[in-house]
Order: sequence, then structure tokens, then C-alpha cells
Amino acid sequence: MSSANGGLSRRRFVGVLTGAATGLAGCSSSPEASSDASREASSEASSGSAPRKTPAGSAEDPSAGPAGTPSAPSPTGPRPLYLGTYTSVEGGGTGIGVAAYDAGSGRITGTGTVTGVANPSYLAVHPDGRTLYAVDEQDAGAVTAVRLSDRKVLGSRSTGGAGPCHLSVHPGGRWLLSANYGSGSVAVHPIGSSGALGELRDSVTHSSPAPGPGQDGPHAHQFVTGPDGGHVLAVDLGTDTVYSYRLNEGTGALTEVSRARTRAGAGPRHLTFHPGGRYAYLANEVDNTVAVCAYDRKSGRLSVGAPQSTGTGSATNYPAQFLVTANGSYAYLANRGHNSLTRYAVEAGGARLRLLDTVPVDGDFPRQIAFSPDGRLLFAANQRSGTVSVFHVNTTSGELRLAGKPFASPVAVCALPL
Repeated sequence: MSSANGGLSRRRFVGVLTGAATGLAGCSSSPEASSDASREASSEASSGSAPRKTPAGSAEDPSAGPAGTPSAPSPTGPRPLYLGTYTSVEGGGTGIGVAAYDAGSGRITGTGTVTGVANPSYLAVHPDGRTLYAVDEQDAGAVTAVRLSDRKVLGSRSTGGAGPCHLSVHPGGRWLLSANYGSGSVAVHPIGSSGALGELRDSVTHSSPAPGPGQDGPHAHQFVTGPDGGHVLAVDLGTDTVYSYRLNEGTGALTEVSRARTRAGAGPRHLTFHPGGRYAYLANEVDNTVAVCAYDRKSGRLSVGAPQSTGTGSATNYPAQFLVTANGSYAYLANRGHNSLTRYAVEAGGARLRLLDTVPVDGDFPRQIAFSPDGRLLFAANQRSGTVSVFHVNTTSGELRLAGKPFASPVAVCALPL
């Protein structure tokens, strides 16, 4: 393991936090989060006044419409839920957690584990719903395919880089995109008709611009498809840059078309598009801000707007991930240090975010958040507390209401409801 690619320092950070967990009820921060450790020593979160917090267990029922009645019938019955973890840390899991959740109540029940996958810290599903993909977040980075009908591991492929922390499936279903945090590179793998992965088809290492303040090199944190389908975007925390590539959907080849720079030291982590396709929202991990970005579907060019508050005050926060409702009216941001979800109203057709409030997440270090397919539930994977919190989402007002006690899951770093 080489400290040059970030793998060693990040794993050491995991061990420190895991050891502390035995006496402090905290849990580990991942190999991905060693960047958090260095920033705790070298960066200050930006200041801002915190808005009023909405009590998680208030008497108001945010799942109800304005007149107090449900806004629409809610589905019921069990649905599958897959949970990412770290297998190489004390207190971690033994593979991909398998669970079920009730689509009406949000209650989670554990049902098993898919073993044979190392450090499956981020998960994604194929558009046809038959295959699950996981990163193997370690120095010799890999991606793994799992057939969901019988939970058979279909094999792993090298990402050609270190510490993969994010992956996504191109909407066409033929290509898997992954981001290697440790080596600052992105990778493309072909997906076969069975869902299994082929050998690495293309990769790019972010060799420029120079790393931002306090960074030791590029750190690719996300690789996702743009709304047009022909461009893919890589968010790099280390270089303060979002790279746009044209994806050849026939060969898997990447061609860079543009770069969008944030302000120095922002540390961009995660990008989420508005359903209209003209705007996106960027979570900046290092300086504790967010930004509205304009997107040109024809060219794939992204333009980063001015930094905005996360509503968490001046304390260390490290915002993690954005979600946007399917109707494009509300956005939610996971705040790891503040242990909350920030709620924004989306205005002007997606061009503006208006901060509404923050909601306690009832867990420690919400690393990742996801909607249920119908958008009525929001899941938060709380890494240090080893729990998954579930919220009812009011589709009219955007308000959140905690759906019972969090579900215990070892070093919960990803929750994928299907």
C-alpha cells in the first residue's frame, strides 16, 4: 500500500476511529474519508448561520398533504435493500448486507449477506434490475458484479487504480463507470448480456490542474452520466475540478471536452442533476458549501455557480451527497459533521436553491443518502454509528419525518433501496 495514492493514510484513519468506537460509541471513517482526517487538521469549514431545525419526531406528519390527509396512496409490502460496508476494519461487515424494507412504514429487516466482496463501500444496480455492482475499495481497486436472482458473485475486474469509492451504470446498460479516489482516475468497464463485467476498456488519470490547497494529488470522487446520455462527468476533490468527457457508447472510449473549476480548496465531492437537465447541484466537502451549476446538454459543459451555505454553521461538517426529488421541487444534502440533512427549495426551474431547514439524522456521520423508487422514503447510511435512518418524505412540502428507530448495520456507508 502506497501513501502516495492515499490508501495507507486513509486506512490508518479507519483504524483510529474504529478503535475509538469501543469506548466512544463512534464508528470508523472509511478509506475514503482519510481526506476528512487531513482536512480536520488543515481546513476550517465556512461559517454561516444555522437555520431552525425541524424536530425529527414532531407531531406534524410531513407525509400528509396541506389538509392533513395523505397526498397520495402509499405502497406497502417488502422491498429489497442492499447495504455497503467495509470488510477490512474492526466492527465492519462481512460483505454486502441484504435486507428488506416495508415500502409503507419504512421498517427494515435484515435477511443476509453476500460474501466474497472486499470493502463494498458503494453500490449501484443495472437499469434492468438484475445485477448489482459494488466497488472493492482497496489499494488494488476493483469492481464486482452480483446477480440478484441468486446472489451469485459474477466476478471482479480491476479498475486500474486505487481506492474506488463510487460507481454508476450508464443508462444504456452497457458500461460501468467508476471513480478511483486514491489514484485520482476514472474507469470504464463493459457490461455483458449476463450482467458480468469485461476487462477495463478505458481510464483517465487527472494529471492537471495541480492539486488544491491541502491536497496531495487528484482524488476522483464520483463518475456519473449527464442528462444527455452522451457525456459523463467526473468530480475530483483533489483538483477542485469537474471533468466532462464524451463517452463513445460503442467502444467505451473517453474524450475530455471541458473542465469546470470550483474555487480553490472547495473540494467538490458529489454532483446531482435536476430532473430538467439544465442544472446540477454540487456538494463541496472541504469548504462546507454547495453550488448550483448550469449544464449545457449539447456540449457537456458544466459551469459552477457561487458557493452557498449548507445551513450547518461554522463547525466541521464535510457535506457528502445531494438528492433531488423527482418533481424537481426539493433538494436534500447529507451533512456528516453536523449529523443532519439540509432541505432546500428548488426555484426558478432549477436555477436556484433556497435553504429551508436542517433535520437531525438520528445517527452519526451520514455518508450516503438515497430515495426509495417511489420517492416517499429517504435512507441515510450513518457510518460511525453503524445505522441506517429512514425518513418519510412529504412529496408536497418536502418535509421529512423519521420512520422509527434506525436499523443497525455494521459500518453503514451505503444504502441502496430497490
